[in-house]
Amino acid sequence: MPAVTGDALAVSESYLAYVIGQLAGLGRVRSKRMFGGVGLYEGELFFGLVFSDALYLKANDGTRGDFVSRGMGPFRPFPDKPDYAMGYYQVPAETIEDAEELIVWARKAVRVAGAAPRKPARSGR
Repeated sequence: MPAVTGDALAVSESYLAYVIGQLAGLGRVRSKRMFGGVGLYEGELFFGLVFSDALYLKANDGTRGDFVSRGMGPFRPFPDKPDYAMGYYQVPAETIEDAEELIVWARKAVRVAGAAPRKPARSGR
């Protein structure tokens, strides 16, 4: 299964613009640069990320099979910790190219993000 590690190249502006354009039917999608990649949000929900010109969407036990059945693997942010994976899975290129199909996958990722337990806010000291 393909997996990208944290030492990969930065996100190109053209790829990011393409992904956001393909997600236009989802609603108000915004991006935020973070840790060498870009986080994707629908409202306040962090549902995806772009890293090294690959798109990853948030997955859970109910949606992980959509990715695995297509041979896609999880995002692995640390090259020195290959067993550590985050709950985001790479989206197949053919799914990204089909905006309607991508919106279906992205809506699932937004639902997964909305159902995830919230971390308590950090107190400012």
